[in-house]
Amino acid sequence: MNRLLETIHSPAELRQLPRPELTRLAAELRQCVLDNVSQTGGHLSSNLGTVELTVALHYVFNTPHDRIVWDVGHQTYPHKILTGRRERMPTLRQLDGLSGFPRRAESDFDTFGVGHSSTSISAALGMALAARQKGENRHAIAVIGDGAMTAGMAFEALNHGGVEDCKLLVILNDNDMSISPPVGALNRYLAQLMSGRFYAAAKEGAKQVLKAAPPLFELAKRFEEHAKGMVVPATLFEKFGFNYIGPIDGHDLESLIPTLENIKQLDGPQFLHVVTKKGQGYKLAEADPVAYHGPGKFDPSVGLVPPTTPPKTTFTQVFGQWLCDMAQHDERLVGITPAMREGSGMVAFHQRFPKRYFDVGIAEQHAVTLAAGMACEGLKPVVAIYSTFLQRGYDQLIHDVALQNLPVVFAIDRAGLVGADGATHAGAYDIAFIRCIPNMSLACPADERECRQLLSTAYAQNHPVAVRYPRGAGAGVPVDASLDGLPFGKGEVHRAGRKTAILAFGSLLTAALQAGEQLDATVVNMRWVKPLDTALLAQVAAEHERLVTVEEGCIMGGAGSAVAEALNALGIHRPVLQLGLPDAFIEHGDPAKLLAAQGLDAQGIEQSIRLRWPA
Repeated sequence: MNRLLETIHSPAELRQLPRPELTRLAAELRQCVLDNVSQTGGHLSSNLGTVELTVALHYVFNTPHDRIVWDVGHQTYPHKILTGRRERMPTLRQLDGLSGFPRRAESDFDTFGVGHSSTSISAALGMALAARQKGENRHAIAVIGDGAMTAGMAFEALNHGGVEDCKLLVILNDNDMSISPPVGALNRYLAQLMSGRFYAAAKEGAKQVLKAAPPLFELAKRFEEHAKGMVVPATLFEKFGFNYIGPIDGHDLESLIPTLENIKQLDGPQFLHVVTKKGQGYKLAEADPVAYHGPGKFDPSVGLVPPTTPPKTTFTQVFGQWLCDMAQHDERLVGITPAMREGSGMVAFHQRFPKRYFDVGIAEQHAVTLAAGMACEGLKPVVAIYSTFLQRGYDQLIHDVALQNLPVVFAIDRAGLVGADGATHAGAYDIAFIRCIPNMSLACPADERECRQLLSTAYAQNHPVAVRYPRGAGAGVPVDASLDGLPFGKGEVHRAGRKTAILAFGSLLTAALQAGEQLDATVVNMRWVKPLDTALLAQVAAEHERLVTVEEGCIMGGAGSAVAEALNALGIHRPVLQLGLPDAFIEHGDPAKLLAAQGLDAQGIEQSIRLRWPA
């Protein structure tokens, strides 16, 4: 017998199914997600948690005419499967395959490209207002998680959306709590009641009658708020101007579909609170949703198993150990993360120094300014943040930290390309956007040992310093427990050659050394983009005919640009070949293949140099 899911190639076909068939479809959809993610790796817990919600949304609303905007987008695999991409799921997050996030270029059903959190309400509101402006009858739905609701941008959008008369529905996907069966049954009834037209009409009619007697109106208003607040956390969102409905069980189609159908008939901004469980339907992921948040390939019947051989130490692990060691050494140290404890390697620090650990939620702007405030009072803040997320706190980096020359250390993880997560998460721009800020310094460790040493150097400074390092493991260089640093602003020649000098910034030093062997070129580990080691640069330029800069960051405004500017200021005229990331967004794929495609592996560096100087 053909699986029901195999008959669904679009939401239009989904909407033809009898409602009793949807439970079976949801079960097959969940299994399809599990089967594919176990083969490709990717986000699992979040996707298993949104299966029923995805089915219900596409069943009730006329997508893609009605717009769905998924916040972050790491929960959209069921959405991709139901919107004609089921057969391409084996290519998920691979080179030239499906993106792990919604992309407008990939499907008409992906109405807004995402990857960073807390943007959905703003985008959906923009779409709802555009529909109103153009006289089009369509709904705009934002699906946002409870984590993403911690960001100020989400509340900025709510503040605006609540005063606009448009067809906007915000769905809060709350997966940080559970609903017991008795409360779930009550909430289902209340949600359907509160989303019905009779309730809405009666509520509005009562307002008009009671307005003639202001004391009675105020009494009734307060009674409604407090009575409703005893069952649901409605008051906050209704103060923003939204009609609050819920919470309801996000895995119960018999609750979701009638409620969404009722909401569809209502006017004005609506707020639906659904409660889901990460990893729903796969017991191992339910028990440990963090471990199964973004697993690699695994056997679903067995689950995640420890590797048979110890993996190489990652840069993230080096940072986490250094943070604990430095905190033990200096009680002024505090660690700050914008909701990336595991990703940034801060679990051990949190366990050992809980009173000095601050997870501010998905609020990068706040994280940076919080660090500035702490630094003003004599503490030594270390902000662990991904390169791609530091972009979101750029004004605070300039205005609150650098302008006041405060000693904040920024441990910038995921610098450079990040592989399967693609363009939304790539750390391609931090060199360019940091080196132009006065008072800021920026270090680029070449390996794991240097990462630890340069973090110590950064911590010892009395001004803001960033240390950028890539995702994953480095060259396998042993790391000791020393807290000694390296000289501030100084590079080092690693290989002496002739004619050509390759100036490497960061972890591409290994590839540069391999290319240098083939070319008999000098290879310099520059270590610092700012301050640039101009004395070493002048010496190398005097001894070589041409220079090559290599960096895993954008060429425009990057480390190569810093070298060219410094040579010009020194009055030294040497041709400079700048190798790095081009003026384009680099999509997802295997990290090694992506670097090779950009000419940033050893072979690519060698070929680029030979092409520029054939002799």
